[in-house]
Amino acid sequence: KDVKAVDGLSFCAKEGELTSFLGINGAGKSTTLNIVCGVLQKDGGTVKICGKDIDSELNSIKNDLGIVFQNSLLDKKLTSYDNLKYRAGCYGIFGEDFKTRLKEIDALLEIDELLKRPVGKLSGGQRRRIDIARALFHRPKLLILDEPTTGLDPATRIAVWNVVRKLRESEGLSVLLTTHYMEEAADSNYVVIIDKGVKVGEGTPHELKNKFASDYLRVYKNIDEAESYFKSKNLPTVRIRDFLQVEFKGTENAAKFIFEKKEIFTDFEVIKGNMDDVFLKITGKDLEVV
Repeated sequence: KDVKAVDGLSFCAKEGELTSFLGINGAGKSTTLNIVCGVLQKDGGTVKICGKDIDSELNSIKNDLGIVFQNSLLDKKLTSYDNLKYRAGCYGIFGEDFKTRLKEIDALLEIDELLKRPVGKLSGGQRRRIDIARALFHRPKLLILDEPTTGLDPATRIAVWNVVRKLRESEGLSVLLTTHYMEEAADSNYVVIIDKGVKVGEGTPHELKNKFASDYLRVYKNIDEAESYFKSKNLPTVRIRDFLQVEFKGTENAAKFIFEKKEIFTDFEVIKGNMDDVFLKITGKDLEVV
């Protein structure tokens, strides 16, 4: 009715790329994904996936989509094997074709030891591997990942992303990701940031960091001399434990001051701005906290 969950949103996820979709809870990410998947009907605009229009070719598009939702869709009382067999049957994959594809999926995700176990008895990381196997079984062209690593331990998160990377490299799989982990967004080919249903920023991580994030120069030796030097240039400094920190807009600006007084800067580092800084600058909100 009066709530515009998504308002004139427009973006493109290119073939073979990892596109990240960022926004706090309530920004419109899930609504957008539900429209793309055909779960929700849009009230305007156009959606095309693999060149097909969602209004006229939805059934065909569903064969091109693989979806890993934040909450698992697996039947907890069934074994992992039965979950995958049922899912494969929905796409007409039976008999030897099913066995062959299961071996291929096992080579990617190492799920053989999990197949005989009820899903309800699996750990969060193990269940996520079966979720991904379910989404990949019919060889989709676009894999949608809705916060796929939330709640997983670091080792399992790395394993999940190793699989996604292999699939993109070997099969040209396109991936659309929503995430709360900025380091995952930083590895994307392209990032779209939305707030209150509206696109507020987009670009490659490098472009966004250069435009919206500051770099930081940290000096570990000759701190007093460095502080006096920066004050003479009207640059604010901050002392943090055993180093002096100065904020710059762009690495080249920091380099200019370093070369001008090389005798002072004998122990230092330049820290690039990150995607957390980008998101906070654009939306005024901290994605990790919210």
